[in-house]
Amino acid sequence: MTVPNKNKFYNDLLKAHKDASLCPPPELVIRFFDDLIGVLFPEFATNRFGDKKELEEKFEELKKEFRSILNQNKECVKSGLEGLEDRFFDELPEIHSRLLLDIEAMYMGDPAAKSKAEVIRTYPGFYAIAAHRIAHELVKLGVILIPRIISEHAHRQTGIDIHPGAQIGEYLCIDHGTGIVIGETTVIGSGVKIYQGVTLGGLSVKKEDASKKRHPTIGDNVVIYAGATILGGDTEIGDNSTIGGNVWLTQSVPAGSKIYYQAKMTNTEGETDTITFK
Repeated sequence: MTVPNKNKFYNDLLKAHKDASLCPPPELVIRFFDDLIGVLFPEFATNRFGDKKELEEKFEELKKEFRSILNQNKECVKSGLEGLEDRFFDELPEIHSRLLLDIEAMYMGDPAAKSKAEVIRTYPGFYAIAAHRIAHELVKLGVILIPRIISEHAHRQTGIDIHPGAQIGEYLCIDHGTGIVIGETTVIGSGVKIYQGVTLGGLSVKKEDASKKRHPTIGDNVVIYAGATILGGDTEIGDNSTIGGNVWLTQSVPAGSKIYYQAKMTNTEGETDTITFK
């Protein structure tokens, strides 16, 4: 057995520390995100606000914290830093409005939900889409890595993996949610409902395809049941379609389609029949 050279080991580690990305430790970003969600939705907050002045002061505090994160980590921004935190906080009313619609979608879409407060406090789908709405806005503003820290934190917390680059319309209902994967170039319309175990992924994992649209487009008012897999950048699911559980799709379907899982059964005479499960 070769005896390790400790000096080389230490020197290699020291070089790695000096060369490491200056982007922030994940816990700083996660703390900022959770604090922001607590302000937007008091169901998450440790402390509630009693007047407008307190609320305004808290937003200023969060803005300074965000500015500090960005100032320490300039390589995490593609373009200039000037005014970026103002642009992000200016979008919060729109993000909040979209999340209210998502809450409504989950509440109306799940008979087990007793209140919207229950959705906010306990539903992994809400936490995951809240992380996505915020991370996606940061992507649009040219921030890199930090959005992935937010989305991967939500992934660990909920089992729902949504790339911050994915484009998701209004009124999204994620029911149960565990095991959902939504890839970077996915486009999802409005009024979509997605159950657990759904994958919206790419047919190719080649590095040279990184700049291409690799993930499917889902139209408005589509329902995708548990375990369905829809792959490919050219795959489009038309509006008002229903994709059944465990379906594997790599081609487009027109609006109003109902796609079910099919299996082949061989009887005792050796005859094979195709059975469609509805």
